[in-house]
Amino acid sequence: MTGNQADYADRRARLVASLATCERVAVAFSGGVDSSVLLHAAHEALGPAAIAVVADSPSLPRLELEDARRVAREIGSELVEIRTDELDDPRYLANGADRCYFCKHALFDAMAIVARQRGISYLAFGKISDDVLDVRPGERAAREFGVLAPLFDAGFSKTDVRRYARSAGISVAEKPASACLASRIPKGTSVSRARLATVEAAEQSLRELGLRELRVRHRGAQARLEVGAREWASALARRDLWTEVLRRHGFESTEMARYRAPGEPLSEKQLP
Repeated sequence: MTGNQADYADRRARLVASLATCERVAVAFSGGVDSSVLLHAAHEALGPAAIAVVADSPSLPRLELEDARRVAREIGSELVEIRTDELDDPRYLANGADRCYFCKHALFDAMAIVARQRGISYLAFGKISDDVLDVRPGERAAREFGVLAPLFDAGFSKTDVRRYARSAGISVAEKPASACLASRIPKGTSVSRARLATVEAAEQSLRELGLRELRVRHRGAQARLEVGAREWASALARRDLWTEVLRRHGFESTEMARYRAPGEPLSEKQLP
């Protein structure tokens, strides 16, 4: 075994061992690769004493909810679906720099109720080492609720979680990173159900036409379409199609940019 393999094996062993000490745990689950790996490890360590909890709200695309349901079934874990009330909070709707704090606070508050009802002492979420590269106000809510970050504590990076997911046969191993629909609305522009629904419908239309890694940023009359690096060149060649699709969803004009990986600047191209 090479040094890198040994290091990874050690991190994986630490992850499972740390979860085994929890006795019962509720995992904040989205169906993305990070939370899926955390849930798989928790299920390996604790079996049915580990459950998944997904927050179903207007900021969660229906496709993501379906992914969460499917992956939980793959892992063999119970999935508890809860409704969260962040859209009733004017501080969340104001969409300031701390919007994610109020979202995560609503999530962990709802999870804590589930945990109390079921005699679960620990909540956990899928923070990884790469997350320190971004500003994440939601982590303040995690600290306030005492939510565990087992992947982070075991030293897992994005490379590690994808490696784990591949070896475990988790179907979302190569799934692109995804963020809530509210992240598509510029800071300072209020979050509304109508804007969230427009973004979700627009992104779904573009996926049906072949785009895989994308974001539609809602800028009022303008859409900013961000596309992953692997699809960037081919997407530019079809820019007239994307413009027309987005026009049908109410956007008068479209700007296109390459989707930014964490810590990476965007290169932009204005569409005619």
